[in-house]
Amino acid sequence: MDNREIERKWLVKEIPFNLEDMRCLEIEQAYLSGSPTVRVRKEDDEYYLTYKGSRKMEGNSDLSHSEYNLPLDQDSYEHLKEKRDGGLIRKKRYLIPIGDGLKIELDIFEEPKHGLILAEVEFESEEDALSFKPPEWFGEDADKLREAGAEYGAATGRPRRVGPVDIVATRYGARMQEDTC
Repeated sequence: MDNREIERKWLVKEIPFNLEDMRCLEIEQAYLSGSPTVRVRKEDDEYYLTYKGSRKMEGNSDLSHSEYNLPLDQDSYEHLKEKRDGGLIRKKRYLIPIGDGLKIELDIFEEPKHGLILAEVEFESEEDALSFKPPEWFGEDADKLREAGAEYGAATGRPRRVGPVDIVATRYGARMQEDTC
């Protein structure tokens, strides 16, 4: 069985509503490999290892790739995260339903990526992904920005996950840093 993830990501210009009533997940993750992507993640009190097939692999594309999640226990997660390639990533993920069975996964990053806010939407098909009209408050397409700026890590070749500095988003992130889920 082929597990596919079809997604698009955007930088966020501003968040036009209060996130207080949205479901929030506390996420910590560490990357073990860049291509293919192998990461471990703690999502609230759940732990798992994710494998995402490289964009270069047959059947994968910029929008769609194979993805498998395997459950971990806390001890396994703690052991594997120490083997990470690069820093530990911490973020709050807000789940925002937008109709048609879609939801926005709004990620507000903590140090060292404080101020970075990304929106991700997953789709049933590449056609749905390409025809999706993002809300006005979404900024530039994060994948296109990464490609245009050759934003890949020198050591790992893994795509960098940081876009240009957005002062509005940075101010909002600073305010959010004081809030908790």
